[in-house]
Amino acid sequence: MAACATTGVGACVAYRVGKAGLAGLAMSFAAASICTASAEEEEPERSPLSMVIFGSMEAGPTKTFLSVGMKRALGSSITDSGFRLFVKAGGAQEETRRSKPHGTTYKAESQALIGYEWRIGDSFLALYAGSDVETEQQMEVFGPSVIRTRYGARVQADLWIVPTPGMIVQANGYLSTINGRLWARVAPGWQVPAGFYVGPEFEAYRERDYRKLRLGLHLTGLRFLGLEWRLSGGLQSTSNRPSEYYGTLGLHWLR
Repeated sequence: MAACATTGVGACVAYRVGKAGLAGLAMSFAAASICTASAEEEEPERSPLSMVIFGSMEAGPTKTFLSVGMKRALGSSITDSGFRLFVKAGGAQEETRRSKPHGTTYKAESQALIGYEWRIGDSFLALYAGSDVETEQQMEVFGPSVIRTRYGARVQADLWIVPTPGMIVQANGYLSTINGRLWARVAPGWQVPAGFYVGPEFEAYRERDYRKLRLGLHLTGLRFLGLEWRLSGGLQSTSNRPSEYYGTLGLHWLR
């Protein structure tokens, strides 16, 4: 009370309230620190990205192709160099013949590949090798349908380069022992203010006595619904049909 007598009642009350407030504030900070530490301990650590799930659709006047697949890092993150498992399955419907009756051919294919991917920043090169299987069924207008299954080996390469900020170069290709198939695609792109990339694409395919060339425009890196999308389209020329338009839609999801 000596302090109250010398400083006044109001000052004494303020002094005591101040001490109580400081003590309460200290206790609040201590409790908040304990809660934060507890929350940090309870919150599970997010695992690094280890998988890319992808899909695509190609459409033209005489053929439609759908595919889905997965690329998974083995023992590392997908953003680091390391071994990869590549699995893909697809199906197509196309006209069997150019002239009437056209008939319909259904194809189903699958690949299971193992490879290694080298990464430097956002650029990477991946090389794969593994199995290639295709089943084909021809539905004739008159007569029985014909079913064939082919087995082969496949080697594949995927390249994504970021040579300068705002520019990418995509290059993909594979070689399969099924009918001596060879496919390659090259597509540079430049970033626009919206964030995605725009550029030309060139694609070539060969199989026995069949040839296909494509020249078009692609939009890569479109972001929507948590996925990254690719759109492309242009003109294609084949060895057994007149020139026609084509369109493709691709997407991938990092997990």
